[in-house]
Amino acid sequence: MKTILAVLFALVLALPAFAQMHGSPGKEHAPGQGHMEQVGPMDGMGGDMMEMCLEHADDLGLNPEQVRKINAIHREMKKKQIRFKADWKLAEMDLKEILEVRDFDMKRAMAAVQKISDLKTSHRLDMLKSVKDLRLTLTDEQFQEMRKMMMAHGGCRGCGR
Repeated sequence: MKTILAVLFALVLALPAFAQMHGSPGKEHAPGQGHMEQVGPMDGMGGDMMEMCLEHADDLGLNPEQVRKINAIHREMKKKQIRFKADWKLAEMDLKEILEVRDFDMKRAMAAVQKISDLKTSHRLDMLKSVKDLRLTLTDEQFQEMRKMMMAHGGCRGCGR
């Protein structure tokens, strides 16, 4: 029991440093330091790609239907990003509240941590689906050209290097 408490105490002490190191919800990045409203795993993945496609629609040879589809995918992705950001921040606040008491309820703490994990997993899967939808909207040639553009602009998470 003492070992478990010692580990939990160390975790509680390390949590703020970990959050600061990996960016906590709501933190905005300076230009060039992050991706679109980056708050969690893979957040920029797909967003950069979609923005690049839309900005260079003519260069990629996108037709009006492709632009419409990419705009719709991007809009839905941004909505999911906003929901995730809010839900994640609330879940982190709930965990912090649970941990405020000296003899906190371990089951409640574990459930709160699991909720945060589930939110991140769900968000990651949503972002992957958006990337997949984008890729299926592009032709092979357009996708290859978009990858070249992304690499020229400092790389691309989600481009499948």
